[in-house]
Amino acid sequence: MPVHEEIVGPIPDGRDPDEYDKLRRRVLWSMPYGLYVVGARAGERRNAMTLNFATQVATAPKMVAISVWKEALTHELVREGRVFALNLIDREDRAIVRKFVKPVEVDESGPTLNGFPFHDGPTGAPVLDGAVAWLDCAVRHELDCGDHTLFAGEVLDCGFQKPEDSPVLRMEDTRMNYGG
Repeated sequence: MPVHEEIVGPIPDGRDPDEYDKLRRRVLWSMPYGLYVVGARAGERRNAMTLNFATQVATAPKMVAISVWKEALTHELVREGRVFALNLIDREDRAIVRKFVKPVEVDESGPTLNGFPFHDGPTGAPVLDGAVAWLDCAVRHELDCGDHTLFAGEVLDCGFQKPEDSPVLRMEDTRMNYGG
């Protein structure tokens, strides 16, 4: 199918660019996504941010990938520190993700990130104490994906902090949307 390159991406021939872009966004937003808080660390600098582009990508070794917007502080920290912790959030705690859409305030004495208690995972990446579960990962691969970078991390440690059957947060549990 021939396409035309425009600011919004390739447009199939015969399609109105604005209408096609709206359709493409609606289809992409209908895909099921989790909603997570990813912790990152480089040296003594820490951050945590809301993220929905995450998935398991391999079984041997166990690997998960996160896609992080290149302009985000977390991108800089993951690239420099080569570690991240993916925090699975309880569906009942959905308001927490709004607290991590901008760089966080770190209180080392607490220790807290934007007022939420955390501890460092084995790699040093921050794990929220209130997360249902977490995956502590070391970056093994990265892929340029336009305005995002896909970081594939090997799971070095993980754990549950709440019952395993606790429902975890999904994008559709909030009024948030991202991507598309």
